[in-house]
Amino acid sequence: MLQRVSLHDDVVLEPAETLEVVGFPDDTLVISALMGLARAADVPPSWRVRLVKRIPVTAGLGGGSSDAATTLLLANAELDHPLPPDQLHRLAREIGADVPFFLRDGTHLGTADGTELRPLDLPLDYAVLLVLPHGEAKRSTAAMYARFDEREGAEGFDERRSRLLSILGAVARQRDLADLPPNDLASSPVATRLLELGAFRADVSGAGPTVYGLFEDENGATRASEQLAEIGQTWVVCPV
Repeated sequence: MLQRVSLHDDVVLEPAETLEVVGFPDDTLVISALMGLARAADVPPSWRVRLVKRIPVTAGLGGGSSDAATTLLLANAELDHPLPPDQLHRLAREIGADVPFFLRDGTHLGTADGTELRPLDLPLDYAVLLVLPHGEAKRSTAAMYARFDEREGAEGFDERRSRLLSILGAVARQRDLADLPPNDLASSPVATRLLELGAFRADVSGAGPTVYGLFEDENGATRASEQLAEIGQTWVVCPV
């Protein structure tokens, strides 16, 4: 399941003589997105992108993917002949599995390789506490899936998928989200601590290492963040 939250980067696109990304020297995804768009639209890659990063890098929060998708939307809108949504979606798939999600609004279920998206109508009346533990780094996607295969994680997939769809269909209030199955790829003791501090659901975001906790209100999330500040960087955000 893919859900946007209010933690965001700032992305500004403007015309330029050459392709340039300012503000984040380690960027690769925005450059790839604009080069792909220029090829598909048969135009020169003449843009400057200014990034102000707030989403931590390689934290399992989709910061680079959301920047790439936002840049695609901004640059495509400036073309004399913008690419249609389906072509833009295909272009986003080539950049990363979660990039197509960030071309859309709202909550979605990603299937197949994550790029086939189905809109979900789920409650959004809760607060989210994000915790990025000190000293933890994101493992490579290849390593995460290798471990998944080693423990035969694909076994029983059809049953888990059926259960997930059944639970999603029964969600009517915020606390029903606690019934969703846990992350197949990663786990963290921080999730247990979040539950002890009042979260009604806690798990690892993506491949980690960021952990999220869902709280009934912002006050509960803020109190928990104060308790966890010494173990990691925290953000209290909301779903959007």
